Amino acid sequence: MTRFFAFMILVLFSCQENNNMNIDIQGHRGCRGLYPENSIPAFTHALELGVNTLEFDVVISKDKEVIISHEPFMSHEICLDLNGEDISENQALKHNIYQLDYEEIRQYDCGSKYFNKFPEQKKIKVFKPSLDDLINAIRQDSSLPHFKSVNYNIEIKRRPEWDSIHHPDYKEFASLVIQKIKQLEIEEVTTVQCFDVETLQFVHRQFPEINLVYLIANSNSPAENMDLLGFAPSIYSPAFQLVDADLVEFCQKKKMRLIPWTVNEIEDMQDMITLGVDGIITDYPDRLIALIGN
Repeated sequence: MTRFFAFMILVLFSCQENNNMNIDIQGHRGCRGLYPENSIPAFTHALELGVNTLEFDVVISKDKEVIISHEPFMSHEICLDLNGEDISENQALKHNIYQLDYEEIRQYDCGSKYFNKFPEQKKIKVFKPSLDDLINAIRQDSSLPHFKSVNYNIEIKRRPEWDSIHHPDYKEFASLVIQKIKQLEIEEVTTVQCFDVETLQFVHRQFPEINLVYLIANSNSPAENMDLLGFAPSIYSPAFQLVDADLVEFCQKKKMRLIPWTVNEIEDMQDMITLGVDGIITDYPDRLIALIGN
């Protein structure tokens, strides 16, 4: 009997270790806790750390380039204006990326300003890159670990109230992003994520080969959210505070991977791993990698 219990404990530890090894480590906006968000240095450093997946947001420029940015404007929190001065919060929307050409966007410094939410973040003068910039930078730097096998989790930042003001309507927006993904030949290693149901439904109809991620921030039940969407995406991605054992079981039954965001504290990371999530999106991939390694 003693040998049986010892064997079962060994099995349980082995399963936990295997689960840890299978966790998809996603660097949120590259590694926002360490380097300026959504910048080439943040993405390359995340790959050097050993992330599996680069997670980031995209918007559209005036000349229809796919630009990596969390907002469709220059955020007052992280960007300086063209004169190197602070942008006030009430002026930020006027620095509208949808009204700026790619070359104009490159003139904004979005990495030198101190960001008190992430005191460890290195300050570097960087611009908001295009999706082309990122993929080309990774492909040209063969020194990056896993550079040939990196995955991408790309969020379409659509809000209905911003249609035709800060970005195109959802059909054009999504089509521009998917066309760029296909042009760069990364569709097989890319998931497309969105909070907006209308956008997800459009991509599901028009581009069924694309793996989709349903981002969740609301307090609806998982069943209610699924009814609203109307199909089972590849990945269900809620705020990590919404994850519990029931949600893990729900996703397993629906054959959806469960990848919560944005998990930055080690205790929360451990809780997510113990619950059995399939991946974790974090601003601090170094912490997650160290935890899994231990």
